[in-house]
Amino acid sequence: MVTVPWANPARGSQRGGGDALVSVIVPVYDAEDHLSYCLDSLTGQSHRRLEIILVDDGSTDSSGRICDSYAASDDRISVIHRANGGIGSAQNAGLDASHGDFIAFCDNDDILDRRNIELLLHALTSTGASMSKARWRQFGLSRRADIARLAAEGAEPPRGVTVFADPLRAYQTVFCKSLRMVGQRMGRHTEARYLNEANWCRLYRREVWEGIRFPEHAYAQDVMVAGRLYERMDAVADVDLVLYHWLQSPASVTHAERSFGFYHDNVMAGIANFRLALRHGITPMRSYYTMVGALGEEARAAAADNMRVLSSDRSDIHDLIAGLRSRQRFSCSMHRWIRLAEKVVYDKRIKTLR
Repeated sequence: MVTVPWANPARGSQRGGGDALVSVIVPVYDAEDHLSYCLDSLTGQSHRRLEIILVDDGSTDSSGRICDSYAASDDRISVIHRANGGIGSAQNAGLDASHGDFIAFCDNDDILDRRNIELLLHALTSTGASMSKARWRQFGLSRRADIARLAAEGAEPPRGVTVFADPLRAYQTVFCKSLRMVGQRMGRHTEARYLNEANWCRLYRREVWEGIRFPEHAYAQDVMVAGRLYERMDAVADVDLVLYHWLQSPASVTHAERSFGFYHDNVMAGIANFRLALRHGITPMRSYYTMVGALGEEARAAAADNMRVLSSDRSDIHDLIAGLRSRQRFSCSMHRWIRLAEKVVYDKRIKTLR
């Protein structure tokens, strides 16, 4: 891992990525109250050479018309109207339609800093990494106008960029906030190595996605591909700067969905990433947390016709945990309890934002 000083590129230079086409994929579904804020932040990006792909996933409100209106006034925008197939299917449609050498995703109710693509692209092209990422900030609806103004001003350049290898290991082992804070104080740049499953606030080289698509008609579609993506990356470049603003909406799937299928899909995603980590000799601490937690919620949500699936999930997880060495089991369990304590604080401070 190395942190290098930030060097501003010459305007339009190839090294800085000024001529690169970046495809930004935005799945859109019933977002009429938020969509214009998101699209304004995209069309106002300081990096101008964009291909903005809006995938209207069968919206039942005016979202489709809003997409068409923006496309009519900006030739960088294309709109795909389709029957509702879920976010994974919409993201796949965007990937299949994209032409850029670099790929970015954005949720339809979030707001990008004006320099998001510019700075992520420069970090990526100047370091040779497979993916670049930056930091994000959560906000509630009451602050939306203020956040939009702040994002439109554009962030100052960062002091440096941290580049690290083996992102699959970082994904599985660097995820507890309190431990990251301790690592930062010890000068280990642990915050830079934090990776979650989100696809936004990242910029990917196109080849990272070759042969990988999101599972369709499933929840946890981002968790299901996370391990496979990190597995094939040589290095990741981290920009220590807030470049993405994440709206906290009580109606979002992350906050509102409580079905058996939702938890089962998270169990399956956790199991898949758990096995992948073990194949690479990595203790799967994050995936242990994911699948054990989702299994408990799955059991609480289960009805009579779900019992066979629940029993199979329990058996698979039991066998996986039994195959861990004692030291691995201890590490997984310890990190899970730390993360659970952190979640109590997170739920009180973040999920209640208004």
